[in-house]
Amino acid sequence: MPTIAARNKENALFAANRAVGRVVVTAHAVGAVTRRTRVNESGSLRVRFPNAFDGELEAVLVNTAGGVAGGDRFAVDVTLGEGARLMVTSAAAEKVYRALGPQAEIDLKLDIGPGAALRWLPQETILFDQARLTRRIEVDLAPDARLLLAETLVLGRSAMGEAVAQGHVFDRWRVRRGGRLVFAEALRLDGAIAAQLAEKAVAGGAVALATVLIAPGDDSLVARVRALGDSFRGDVAASCWNGLAVVRCLALDGAVLRHDLTIALAAVSDAPLPRLWIN
Repeated sequence: MPTIAARNKENALFAANRAVGRVVVTAHAVGAVTRRTRVNESGSLRVRFPNAFDGELEAVLVNTAGGVAGGDRFAVDVTLGEGARLMVTSAAAEKVYRALGPQAEIDLKLDIGPGAALRWLPQETILFDQARLTRRIEVDLAPDARLLLAETLVLGRSAMGEAVAQGHVFDRWRVRRGGRLVFAEALRLDGAIAAQLAEKAVAGGAVALATVLIAPGDDSLVARVRALGDSFRGDVAASCWNGLAVVRCLALDGAVLRHDLTIALAAVSDAPLPRLWIN
């Protein structure tokens, strides 16, 4: 049996080899153009700004660690000043690998000021078998701020014969407008994930899922999505309440989900999708 000192040494060695990264971005409107006013990068997270279109600044997140492993910790903080417009995407799909010990953690904090607009459109998060991930998303909106937030989870790459039988996913969203909580939900899959997703009341066998939150959102946005029902290859539903609209997508694989999500996003926003989604 290993001694306490040996276990402590092993734990310290494990912790020292975990990836830790954080990106902080602050942007403000300068006339009709949005410019970054503060950028801070640490650890294995980086952010690049390829270009701006029609006054909207584009930010691309890059994880130089090459993926997310057990015990890794990443954080992204975005603050938009009055009238700023920012679109955030990722350079590639994020891969969350098998974890033999502690779970990986990702924390997102998005603060959108008066009259500002954020489009949060990263590429897919792909989980491997026995991955362990906790993600927390905290959004603070000014009363007249705008938000389009899309997040996608794909459990295993079906085209490569991969499946996620076991694992742990906890995904927590909290959105506040003017300091008041307006949207709160949590997704938890633990243990026998494949068996849970196979249940009709859960996902009916789907292994790729996406949520799109639009604020403000109304019946007209929902009607646009529902009118495209024949164009979708998976299951897509939309609803709205209290000035918010939500689109949910379920699919049997990531390719079908990307197809449906692309159509749904085009229906709820006139702005172009990130070029990295298309290239």
